[in-house]
Amino acid sequence: MSARLPQGMGKGPSNNMNQMLKQAQKMQDEITALQADLEQREFTGTAGGGVVEVTINGKRNVLKLDIKPEVVDPEDVETLQDLVMAAFNQAVANLDEVSDTEMQKLTGGVSFPGLF
Repeated sequence: MSARLPQGMGKGPSNNMNQMLKQAQKMQDEITALQADLEQREFTGTAGGGVVEVTINGKRNVLKLDIKPEVVDPEDVETLQDLVMAAFNQAVANLDEVSDTEMQKLTGGVSFPGLF
């Protein structure tokens, strides 16, 4: 005596699950490749009309810092510090914007908290 399974039971769900797992693995591989690519890119931020410029990589490491001589005032170090911080923050914002845009291309706009 053999039992009949309802329609959709048996091989169907298992094949669907395997396909979903393959798609998830492919997306994970693409995300990993994107992260590696972003780590190699450079992102620049400026402040004070360009008197301070900071270049970082995708790991948020500072690669280059340019400060125009005219902004250096020994009597006003705080302004220079603010300009450096603003330029760095802008570079990070540029990195985040590119990262978000590229991630949305991969995921079709679906959010995966904790992935990126």
